[in-house]
Amino acid sequence: MSAALAYRPDRSQATLVFQAKHGANDTASLIEFLTDLHDHFDGAPVTLIWDGLPAHRSQAMKAWLATQRHWLRVEPLPGYAPDLNPVEQIWGNIKATELANLCPKTIDEAHTAAETGLERIGSSYQLCFSFLDHTVLHL
Repeated sequence: MSAALAYRPDRSQATLVFQAKHGANDTASLIEFLTDLHDHFDGAPVTLIWDGLPAHRSQAMKAWLATQRHWLRVEPLPGYAPDLNPVEQIWGNIKATELANLCPKTIDEAHTAAETGLERIGSSYQLCFSFLDHTVLHL
């Protein structure tokens, strides 16, 4: 799963954008996610704060990002800093809620439960801002 939390600087709106796919997130799937993110925001400028996932740092990703500077700015988080990443709060919240004590018989059941959690979080500006407020990254 890929996810991005988007905030307006005046705190009037927060948006959770996510994409769930089978298999691991690799450079190609993340480029597809970022392309969808670009479309979601109608090409508006975006600053992306990224953790150190290897696919974020691949040569292919760096080359693709270099062609996207007209709309996308990427700021890396320091090495292993989950406390600075509001998206980590999303995963923790879903694990403690929808996935807590879940014993799915299929991966699709786990996928459905995780998507339910993402939709729950995405429907709450207050929850999205609480994840940002938990970090030291403030608007």
